[in-house]
Amino acid sequence: MLLSESICVSVRISKSGVVDVHAKLMDQKRHYKRPVRIKVISVGDIGVGKSCLIKRYYEKRFVPQYLATIGIDYGVTKTVVDKKDISVNIFDLSGDPVFYEVRNEFYKGTQGAILVYDVTSRKSFEALDMWLMEMQQEMASLEFERTVVTVCANKVDKGVLRTIDEAEGRLWADLHAFPYFETSAKTGLGVQTAFE
Repeated sequence: MLLSESICVSVRISKSGVVDVHAKLMDQKRHYKRPVRIKVISVGDIGVGKSCLIKRYYEKRFVPQYLATIGIDYGVTKTVVDKKDISVNIFDLSGDPVFYEVRNEFYKGTQGAILVYDVTSRKSFEALDMWLMEMQQEMASLEFERTVVTVCANKVDKGVLRTIDEAEGRLWADLHAFPYFETSAKTGLGVQTAFE
């Protein structure tokens, strides 16, 4: 927004009590910089930890109890990239199939997507193809091509319960030319890096 004009008003009172009001237009050329707004969505099966990753990123905390996202959840955070103020608007999309009609309204206009799976759940890993297909169907092809998609292998803190190793997860991400991150919402491992 450019504020280019303002009014300067001066009031003079003479010794005889005559009031002279003078107004003139002044050119200020002040700039108000709005932050660049970007839209990011989180996508993946129910229970993979999408909401927890977002809470860890925004609030630097872990929520141990499981609360399924009903439809969508939304949050905004500010950051600076290359000396530019950025407003990151994250839409946490429910992984529940019941909410497809709600979820599909939020794909359009997306600049970034975080594709999340749980390293202890082969089902959630195998569902990545379905989530990718849903994103492609709901976005225009050019829009999808411009969207930065990041893969988060979440819950890596669960060590011995892990069924998808890093090599397998990284291979899937590499096949699609997506960045890959090992993350833990519980410990915070890799979360900040994945969101940047």
